[in-house]
Amino acid sequence: MRPSRHLPLTGLLFFSLIPSQLCQICVVNETNFWRLEPLINRMLNANYPKGTLGLNVLLTFRLVGIKNQSLEQQLRQQIKEDINSGEMELTLGELALGILGLGACENQDEEFIHGARLVSKLEAKFQAEIQNMEAHDGNPLTNYYQLSLALLALCLFNGSYSITSVTDYFTPENKNYYFEDQFSVDTGAMAVLALTCVQRNTQKKMDVNTEGKISNYVASLANKIQAEGKQGLFGNIFSTGDAMQALFVSSDYYKNEANCRETLRAVFDNISRGAFYSPISAAQILPALMGKTYLDVTNPSCGHNSVKFNTCTEKPGTVAPTSAPGNILVKYSVRINETSHTEVTVRKGSVFLDVMKAAQEKNETLFRFTVEETMWGPYVTSVQGIRANNNDRTYWKLLSNGQPLSQGAGSHVVQNGDNLEVRWSKY
Repeated sequence: MRPSRHLPLTGLLFFSLIPSQLCQICVVNETNFWRLEPLINRMLNANYPKGTLGLNVLLTFRLVGIKNQSLEQQLRQQIKEDINSGEMELTLGELALGILGLGACENQDEEFIHGARLVSKLEAKFQAEIQNMEAHDGNPLTNYYQLSLALLALCLFNGSYSITSVTDYFTPENKNYYFEDQFSVDTGAMAVLALTCVQRNTQKKMDVNTEGKISNYVASLANKIQAEGKQGLFGNIFSTGDAMQALFVSSDYYKNEANCRETLRAVFDNISRGAFYSPISAAQILPALMGKTYLDVTNPSCGHNSVKFNTCTEKPGTVAPTSAPGNILVKYSVRINETSHTEVTVRKGSVFLDVMKAAQEKNETLFRFTVEETMWGPYVTSVQGIRANNNDRTYWKLLSNGQPLSQGAGSHVVQNGDNLEVRWSKY
């Protein structure tokens, strides 16, 4: 048991004794470490205007043992300022990630976690989600990815949660694992990690029937994740990192070396093509490639890494000037009951959100919208004054050439001739 004067961390002992991986894991070997350097440099050279945008990055750097004192200090300070600020309230997922990142790998930030009562605040938010589901046909205030992330943080840091609520609301058939009948791989994967933690938590007494239920939940969700596999990826490239972590702890999938090779080949290909455009997406894939899962944050092995990467920190103003990128023309539409169309010209390299802004400038009545900044980037909350609502299970679906985006509005780069659409939808 690791000593602490501030946090009641007696519940962490069992994680020191039980390896986070029950099954063989799929890890990048030394000869391929160079392939991961673009991910690390993406995180190192990104701009983090506020702490919530660096939550994933701080957690990943600490978990895999990448040392960059100046960036870590910056992120720690910004995160603490955001938490202490009276101007903003962290979402359930942001608070959970804050606890995981600040509390990872036995460091002095445990004192801050205790002083700011972060675990108690997360308990209250988690309970509010349960109460909302009880009152609104099983619909959470946020979503099941954040709910699972919160359960994981509570479990790892000895917070309170109801085993009955876990068995009632984390069944594999729960509608919240699905979006328009499509299983959400990253949501299911985070639930596997949380349920695995609950399953191993010796501080929470469970009867044999409950233990069996949770074991069955984990196995069923792992099977659903594998069913979404295609050419080495699960769901899409951005959900594959979470899926790998889940499969490490729940199945024998990666005992088959061919499965490991297929996944790594697909991930390496996407890295080389610059798919991990945002530091958040880079932070989400890297732990699994280094053989880590979020269950390792309270493990003595957390942060142990002998690998030396070639990293570079770009300084503003050192990039050589390039020629003007030019313009592209795209089609854009908003579909509610009827569809409103327009065409806009944007700079080459623009993202979906830039197109939305250009359309709004042309016709504010038809194309006005609002976004909310989240740790995963800007999230479209309303169009034409119509707001997404979790209780009604409504949201604004973003499509490019008829296909849902695999990235958010602030990350998806548009191409000349694209047909982009924002569609009022229900999940």
